[in-house]
Amino acid sequence: MPRFVVLLRGVNVGKGNRVPMAAFTSLLEGLGCTGVRTLLNSGNAVVTAPRRNTTAFAVAVADAIAAQLGVTTPVIVKSSAEFARIVSDAPLTPTASDQSAFLVAFAQAPEGLRMLDALVSLAAPPERLVVTADAGYLSCPAGLLDSRVAPVLLGKAARAVTTRNWATVLKLQAALEAG
Repeated sequence: MPRFVVLLRGVNVGKGNRVPMAAFTSLLEGLGCTGVRTLLNSGNAVVTAPRRNTTAFAVAVADAIAAQLGVTTPVIVKSSAEFARIVSDAPLTPTASDQSAFLVAFAQAPEGLRMLDALVSLAAPPERLVVTADAGYLSCPAGLLDSRVAPVLLGKAARAVTTRNWATVLKLQAALEAG
């Protein structure tokens, strides 16, 4: 069966949109997933699933979260091949010390990434935003707090995407590879 990364947007930040990882694990298992492994407390999971269509899988997860946990949140699902391509084809890569200030933006559909094109001009050097067909990559060497792009990317205007820092992306990749 294929492996997937499941990413929830905007959960467990502040008091709203609480999704306990134990409940998230149970919910995914209820959808037929096996080998469920969550990472951190921010809505990251690596699973083996009987589904092959990532869009239908994302909709099923979002519907189950809304029905079972009362939380409405965008869900993005990437196959192991898609995720590996996003990591290996990154047009920018941070140094080990800059991984927390390097964000990867994931979208379920290409339209979600297209809105990021409008943000490229906001990036003021040394900050850089590069958008590819698979993901957006934001490098903030001066830090996320000094970024002009990060607040927009993390805010409501970019609801079609979710971001993870490079360290988390590499941990998810390692979990996929570990099987």
